Amino acid sequence: MNTKTTRQQKKEHTKAALIKTAYEIFSEKGIQSTRMSDIAAAANVSHGTVFLHFNTQEAFIAEVVQYYCNQIAMRTHELSDSCSTLKEMLSAHLDGIAEYEPFYTRLVIENRMLPPEARDAFITVQSAISFHFSKALEKEGISSIPAGILFNMWMGLVHYYLSNGDLFAPEGNVIRRYKDTLTEAFLSLLEKEKKPLHDR
Repeated sequence: MNTKTTRQQKKEHTKAALIKTAYEIFSEKGIQSTRMSDIAAAANVSHGTVFLHFNTQEAFIAEVVQYYCNQIAMRTHELSDSCSTLKEMLSAHLDGIAEYEPFYTRLVIENRMLPPEARDAFITVQSAISFHFSKALEKEGISSIPAGILFNMWMGLVHYYLSNGDLFAPEGNVIRRYKDTLTEAFLSLLEKEKKPLHDR
């Protein structure tokens, strides 16, 4: 039985619409450069309505980032759970990012300027990826380099391409264009670590 009043349902609908609208504008314009009035106008509500749902601009940003970072983390888990090799896991990771690439790229670029709660949410996404990455490394038997270092190398490579997407993929699809290149390049480095020293 649905006990929510029409007013409560309308309030929830408005809040959800604001979060979705913010996601779309943040993805296009950036988080720090977007005004709350821009989001209100795009969502067809008054500026004051935004602050009926969120006490501050920082709280609004944090909730939007938390919501979509949770979506990305869940999608990463979903895609990675069935992976049996590191190559499949890396590919799944990139597929998960690709679905949210413009927004994820903004997080990469603006991470250090985000409210603490939003930064924590972004770290949660990295944790989700790290979990599957470590499991894949174990299956591959790669232990000569600490898993944390290898994970940071992979993330650094991916984030470098995303944060410089205007150079690497002016049309706006870094992952689609470089997915195979990034995966193969990283795996080729690991293959060298697998070989005995006398074979290198």
